[in-house]
Amino acid sequence: METESEKMRSETEKQWSRYSKRNWSLQDFEIGKPLGKGKFGRVYLAREIKSKYIVALKIIFKEQMEKHSMHNQLKREMEIQTSLRHPNVLRLYGWFHDSQRIFLILEYAHRGELYGELRKNGHFSENQAATYILSLTQALAYCHQKHVIHRDIKPENLLLDHQGRLKIADFGWSVQSSSKRHTMCGTLDYLAPEMVENKAHDYAVDNWTLGILCYEFLYGAPPFEAATQRDTFRRIVQVDLCFPPTPNVSQEAKNLISRLLVRESSKRLSLRNIMEHPWIIRFANSSGICNN
Repeated sequence: METESEKMRSETEKQWSRYSKRNWSLQDFEIGKPLGKGKFGRVYLAREIKSKYIVALKIIFKEQMEKHSMHNQLKREMEIQTSLRHPNVLRLYGWFHDSQRIFLILEYAHRGELYGELRKNGHFSENQAATYILSLTQALAYCHQKHVIHRDIKPENLLLDHQGRLKIADFGWSVQSSSKRHTMCGTLDYLAPEMVENKAHDYAVDNWTLGILCYEFLYGAPPFEAATQRDTFRRIVQVDLCFPPTPNVSQEAKNLISRLLVRESSKRLSLRNIMEHPWIIRFANSSGICNN
């Protein structure tokens, strides 16, 4: 059941979504505290003056985009993220630009990066981990129906809203395609074997990453971490998977991880079967909300 504040926020978001289809400028916003910075710019808390709606304003410097030839990638990212409407996908409401900068108007996720929560806690409980994995699986099932492969799911790209609901936040390496792809992209510890070997890949790279994240949520580190990049590559290709004795993790969780971290992509557990897996059924909160 939705609380009164959730209903009010939901209604405000609906109104904002209708209102957001307009031409924006920096004068429409009050800029607040910085939320973070990346390679190409910074993110600030902001409030749209007329509606008082709180957003995150991502400011990207055109000079940096030109320097790294990132225009096409950013355009694709914006087109994909704007088209997605799912409770576990961060909304991109719109954008505008001036002579030096591009401004992305994003949904504000109050609790920030999941990465910070994981580092602070060391690892998550099985209830937390299962809830996050279920939310991610539902979001990816939606993306895959829209022919979107994410290709870079990792804790740094996952945010938490004020309720603790998970949001996929970064679509920089995403692609909209129904055919196999060949570009090697993503982040080393989360790469599927077919990517490491520069082979064609499809939606199943996201299923692999769910296995990596499930392991990392429960044990505090990715499963194929090694001292060198070469050793990590080797462990991924060989699927050199082992489960440490601590923390104590259920057999159902290990079963799910083992059925996702499969070298042959076509044999990885499907997203539907992840949602129906005994570990998910036993531990996940179907509301998607984690407060602990």
